[in-house]
Amino acid sequence: MYLFLGGNKSVRSDDIIGIFDMDNTTTSAKTRDFLNVAQKRGQIFETSFDLPKSFVVCNKKGTINDKVYLSQLNPSTLKKRSDASFNL
Repeated sequence: MYLFLGGNKSVRSDDIIGIFDMDNTTTSAKTRDFLNVAQKRGQIFETSFDLPKSFVVCNKKGTINDKVYLSQLNPSTLKKRSDASFNL
């Protein structure tokens, strides 16, 4: 199944490592460092020009590079969509 992240971007549900709230998690220095390193490596992808409310970390099986998608959707909305796709 796929999870729609906003804009015109979807990712495979199996590739999702985690869905994180931008406001709550970026208070941690480790999270900010993770996002900074991902940005320097070109691993951050925006789904919209709107202010992001969440970020989704993905890793396709068999690869070593994570991809981080910034989404304007609330993490709770993404989680509900993710749960719904697994219950089909």
